[in-house]
Amino acid sequence: MRHRVVIVGSSVGGVRTARALRAEGFTGPITLVGEEPELPYDRPPLSKQVLTGAWPAERAGLLTAQAAADAGIELRLGVAARSLDTEARQVHLADGEVLPYDDLVIATGASARPSPWQPESGVYTLRTLSDCRTLKKCFADGASVVMIGGGFIGAEAAAAARSAGCDVTLVDAVAVPMERAAGPVVGALLADVQRRNGTRTRFGVGVRSVTGRAGDLVVTLNDASTVRAEAVVVGIGALPNDQWLRGSGLTIEDGVVCDAYLEAAGVTHVFAIGDVARWPHPELAAQVRSEHWTNAADQARCVARAIARPGAREPYQPSDYIWSDQYDWKLQLAGQRACAVAEWVVGALGAQRPQVAVLHGDAAGRLCAAVCLNWPKAFVQCRRLLDERAPVARARELLGGP
Repeated sequence: MRHRVVIVGSSVGGVRTARALRAEGFTGPITLVGEEPELPYDRPPLSKQVLTGAWPAERAGLLTAQAAADAGIELRLGVAARSLDTEARQVHLADGEVLPYDDLVIATGASARPSPWQPESGVYTLRTLSDCRTLKKCFADGASVVMIGGGFIGAEAAAAARSAGCDVTLVDAVAVPMERAAGPVVGALLADVQRRNGTRTRFGVGVRSVTGRAGDLVVTLNDASTVRAEAVVVGIGALPNDQWLRGSGLTIEDGVVCDAYLEAAGVTHVFAIGDVARWPHPELAAQVRSEHWTNAADQARCVARAIARPGAREPYQPSDYIWSDQYDWKLQLAGQRACAVAEWVVGALGAQRPQVAVLHGDAAGRLCAAVCLNWPKAFVQCRRLLDERAPVARARELLGGP
């Protein structure tokens, strides 16, 4: 029998794995399973270009039915995986079908963390194309919106709502929400761009309750103040889609625990990638789970090679690249800020549209991370220097910093 690969998860990780297998010369059957009925699509545009209307939803597509057929990729869409039998090497689907595999790739991603506030109606999350369509219509109707959570999804969704003309209040219990990802300097600038564009911010105060119904909601904050809204969008993180793997023999600890090659711990012929995978980060000396597009795409290539050419497999080396678009501002991050012992700020912070780079140096004096705002040219240079493990002094010299 021909070697068969089953991939569970039809977003970027799953699709990239299927395509990379073919690129690596794998000729066996590939089955791509997706819970959603839509053809595979990319998720980052859902909080950016698709939500604002700059792109039609079709432009976010990752794989057409014809392209799948041409590549010999069987699509099983609109059906979820329900359980895994690693001894028999079988995936059991919700419709009763059983898929045998020789190698399995788990790419089921993550789901939006459910809202702890549950009024009768009017509370939304943003993770799927269906969620995006619902919110896009809501924003087009000019609803007043409270966005709870000021991280990537919350900030981008708030920007999309304001761009559509909605009255928006952005709430987060943290004083500078984007500081968690971008640091205090760039985090403060990103908070300011929200205010410049007319979004009211309530940072440093949490949410006590959300009451009412769609069109007439009251958000009560922990300081007893209230904000009225017609819609509430909750963006407070994500949870890995690993529930279907309970009892499978895999080690599940906030995701599927993997080795350095992204093979699931304790079993063979099972790999995990993307938001659902927990793997040893070589720079951090710790198991991590990364919810970012580049990580899923890079891991897909790594696993495809391990399956197609086992003798050529290599440990996964993350690129640690993240980006965000908020209004006409672009945030780009690479490397690991957690490794830094010092930082330098370069650029024009006071400009109307500031161009800023924050360079982070580790204990050995090497550039270990860079955070760039509205400065793509500087970011390209920083990524090259990160790849070279160059001294941070070199980056400072190239960018004209102190």
